[in-house]
Amino acid sequence: MNIAMDKTRTPDVAVLFDMDGVLVLTEEAHWQSWLQAAAPRGRQLSYEAFKRCFGRVNPDCIPILFGPMSPEESLAIADEKEIAFRKIVRANVPLIPGIVELLTKLENLGARLGVGSSGPPENVKALVDGGGIARFFGTMVDGSQVQRGKPAPDVFLIGAQRLDVPPAACAVIEDAPVGIRAAVAAGMLPVAVETTHPRADLLEAGAAFVFAEPAAIDPSRLVELLRERALSTS
Repeated sequence: MNIAMDKTRTPDVAVLFDMDGVLVLTEEAHWQSWLQAAAPRGRQLSYEAFKRCFGRVNPDCIPILFGPMSPEESLAIADEKEIAFRKIVRANVPLIPGIVELLTKLENLGARLGVGSSGPPENVKALVDGGGIARFFGTMVDGSQVQRGKPAPDVFLIGAQRLDVPPAACAVIEDAPVGIRAAVAAGMLPVAVETTHPRADLLEAGAAFVFAEPAAIDPSRLVELLRERALSTS
């Protein structure tokens, strides 16, 4: 196929979603599960430090919350925390209001959809399956599948590769500054929602757009922007 024919073809586009704070409201569940892991160790955790963990993988979170730990103790804390987390959310997966409608509209517009989460695979599966939204996603990349967590772009680049869409034709919807930085590093359109962090922090991280919540995103306009980006870089 020659270049002229490619230019007339509607470009494939993709939207990659972070999990916590974008698809589901799990801030309180994560906080309570960290507290449960800290209690038997007699540790007092800082909520401010907890907020700095948003978007990060557990090996990066534990030094922030607990200070230096041996690899064995760090792994034990992470395992206890995630078991507690899944017990808390299993009974009722807290989907973000309006997220099913947004996913449905994006899918109907022809966008390919994926998940790019720092969470462990058990959490991603529990939340996506339990929330009844697995059917929307062509790929789900979790923290176990990357060598570097956010703000490195790995999780989103793997997602784009699996969806067979170039990074310039992808948007990332994120709630955390580290996730926005990962989207910028990936060369994708960084779209932020203010579910867990203030607008100023998200803009400082590089967000192109900031919305109060995912339901405020116009899916038609988002797909249009991505197709324009795809054509301008092809």
